[in-house]
Amino acid sequence: METIQGISKFKSTLPSAITIGTFDGVHIGHRQILLRLINNAKQENLNAVLLTFFPHPRMVLQKETNIKLLNTLEEKIEILKSLGLDYTIVHPFTKEFSRLSAIEFVRDILVNQLKTRKIVIGYDHRFGRNRNANINDLITFGNTLDFEVEEISAQEVNEVSVSSTKIRIALENADIETANSYLGYAYMLTGVVKKGKGIGKQLTFPTANLHIMESYKLIPKNGVYVVQSNIDGNVYYGMMNIGFNPTVKGKKKSIEVHFFDFDQDLYERTIKVELLHHIRDEHKFDSVEGLKEQLSKDKQTSLALITK
Repeated sequence: METIQGISKFKSTLPSAITIGTFDGVHIGHRQILLRLINNAKQENLNAVLLTFFPHPRMVLQKETNIKLLNTLEEKIEILKSLGLDYTIVHPFTKEFSRLSAIEFVRDILVNQLKTRKIVIGYDHRFGRNRNANINDLITFGNTLDFEVEEISAQEVNEVSVSSTKIRIALENADIETANSYLGYAYMLTGVVKKGKGIGKQLTFPTANLHIMESYKLIPKNGVYVVQSNIDGNVYYGMMNIGFNPTVKGKKKSIEVHFFDFDQDLYERTIKVELLHHIRDEHKFDSVEGLKEQLSKDKQTSLALITK
């Protein structure tokens, strides 16, 4: 898969089969749509193209929105690479772009620039300035501009919508198993390891303090989780705390990972942490010793879950 930043940079002599959307999470519902697109493209000798946007349109058009996304842009692209698309085009979403009329978007971008011969799209898809055009308009444009529209049914679209909603609710409630079952992979947090206060080391549980740059990334509910990471080609398991470390009077929210059987310097490295299970909520303990005792129990719980 080739990732292209901006529609104007797309160059291909082969016509395209295309779908359009944010595809946040690239979950199991999204994958059904993308695999249908890919199969159509193969059968008809077309490029399989996903047109997606960044920032998320709501971030641009609704300034007060506090939208949280399941993937950073880099995470989403990495997942998409495994599916078999030919191209993912990430187009900058701006207010100016949102003002394109429906015919300008379809004729100038989809047909003239992307060479679209087929569009796979949901029955409720709306597009153009003020989102005033719908799938019937798209079919009409197709008859004039020589492309076919394959409609994704209400049931299929609702499954995708429900999946996204359920994933967000599950993560906000620390139900990692449900979130991962809808995603089709383990929910991930990607960030740079920064120096912390060294409290974990004092407790004999040294931690990697994960700093996530993207403020729009959805962070699951505070608590302790079983996690895994692939570091230099090796998988390491561990436990992660999301929260404020109330026992040691922490004031800022942090994400700290303690890896089992691991002794490497990770400072300033970017790592991806995959969440497997939620162990418990964050608690304030009466003493540091009480916290240390609980961390030992958490480790045993984690190891038992890992070896299941």
